[in-house]
Amino acid sequence: MADFPRTTVGGVSVSRMLIGTNWFLGYSHQSAAKDRFIKSYQTRQNIAEILTVFLESGIDTVMGMPEPILRDAIADAQGRTGREAKLILTPHFNFLPGGDEQAAPERVFDRCKELGATFCFPHQCVTDCLVDKMHQEIRDYGTYAAMIRERGMIPGLSTHMPESILIADKTGADVESYIQIYNAIGFLMHVEVDWIMRVIRNAEKPVMTIKPMAAGRLIPPVGLAFVWNTLRDQDMVTVGTTTPDEAREDVELSFDFLERRMPDNELQTTRSKKALV
Repeated sequence: MADFPRTTVGGVSVSRMLIGTNWFLGYSHQSAAKDRFIKSYQTRQNIAEILTVFLESGIDTVMGMPEPILRDAIADAQGRTGREAKLILTPHFNFLPGGDEQAAPERVFDRCKELGATFCFPHQCVTDCLVDKMHQEIRDYGTYAAMIRERGMIPGLSTHMPESILIADKTGADVESYIQIYNAIGFLMHVEVDWIMRVIRNAEKPVMTIKPMAAGRLIPPVGLAFVWNTLRDQDMVTVGTTTPDEAREDVELSFDFLERRMPDNELQTTRSKKALV
């Protein structure tokens, strides 16, 4: 199988499929019980096996904040494949005076650099607090972007608010890409899906979309068919998986949709479908 298609963000080549980490680290967006299951199931070895599937397919860009288990798993997968993973880190930090000094922006950005981040995008919990829709600005973002640049990382922003993208473009913010939720059922999206579709289509920079399968609410053929058929060639899709088989399935389905083929993937088998075989 050929390597996965690529795009360019801030002059850096990245795979159009990005590796999500919620299903490695226990953020299911379903229930506390599901979060606990993920954390109990995922080991360094399990995560490394999933990452190996992605890296062998040319999918080499990981999004999230690497906890120790993930950092170790990335190192293992890189050793197995001889391919290097790029990191899109999404840190949160204090944006008001006072508080924990360890969470000061300078300290947090230093840590991201130490972790080997290529991209540093303030997390949604920071970005969306700074968005001022009345005055059409993202407060203090320029200061944070400059700090990220000073440390040799590429800045962008992670958001759930589509207004963030429009304001960043309108104000000429130092943004090389945006992280935006996008899925066929509008899960966690602030407005209807067709509105987000248009925002992404008109964005001045490539968009990194997240939650294409609505955190497990859409089966992969449905979720992936929608995003790959409605995004631009420069945009990306972040996919989270729990097992190597899920990773392989998502990669194969994505190749099919990008190449306009009807998938011939293995289907689930249950007694109620016996007459369909």
